Amino acid sequence: MSLTQSDYQTKVESAIEQLSHDLPNLFQKDISYKIYSSDIFFKDPVNLFQSKFNYRIIFWTLRFHARLFFTEIYFDVHDIQQIETNIIKVWWTVRGKLRVPWEANIFFNGDSTYTLNSEGLISDHRDSWDRAPKAILKQFLPQPKK
Repeated sequence: MSLTQSDYQTKVESAIEQLSHDLPNLFQKDISYKIYSSDIFFKDPVNLFQSKFNYRIIFWTLRFHARLFFTEIYFDVHDIQQIETNIIKVWWTVRGKLRVPWEANIFFNGDSTYTLNSEGLISDHRDSWDRAPKAILKQFLPQPKK
């Protein structure tokens, strides 16, 4: 089935609206999976996989670890734009307070690039972070007094 240009743009706008709704709350509640293809490909600095089933697991894992390791955690969406006909880009920050006996906060910026297939479904999601995973994990450790 081939979508008209107008129908395709409607699907892109619907995906942007759904991402705007889902992403700020992804640590608290599950996202909607209706905008993703069954064979979605995902890559970030520590994960690489394909399929909607695995995609669902990564979001469940994020919520589980958020509740386990953080007293507060936020996914701040700064901007969402359609940068090409089939590409949506999201700029964001993760910040939170770790559940440890010392003062520890997590903070890093990133962006997500979503590519839509010919049916107007997100088939590729790639995240970039502003620092290496090791640098993020160091935020969990006690920091020397200044």
